[in-house]
Amino acid sequence: MKTRYDDIAAYVTKDGSLIRELMHPAQHGGQAQSLAEATVPAGTRTALHRHHVTEELYHVTAGQGRMTLGEHSFGVTVGDTVLIPPGTAHCIEATGSEALVILCCCSPAYAHDDTELLDEASA
Repeated sequence: MKTRYDDIAAYVTKDGSLIRELMHPAQHGGQAQSLAEATVPAGTRTALHRHHVTEELYHVTAGQGRMTLGEHSFGVTVGDTVLIPPGTAHCIEATGSEALVILCCCSPAYAHDDTELLDEASA
């Protein structure tokens, strides 16, 4: 199976990021994982959330940001990859003057139902 970026419509996920599902079992086949491009506009951040089942990898392809991962917070920039274990509260902020663009690999594949939005106090 092959997909083409220009043929994939973007949508907004529960965490507030703009997503293009580059490869997802629900649309393209496959079974165990999904790959998406997330765009976080400059000066904004995704909602704090966690996935109970899904493990994620974030790989930064453009911009710079600040990753919150559990109790830790650290800068990220082009070329950085972050592992997000299942059950870990996380969000990411675009701190530079341009949008933060991230490749997100999820296993099992991303599902809205596995996304729990959190408030700062519940993390």
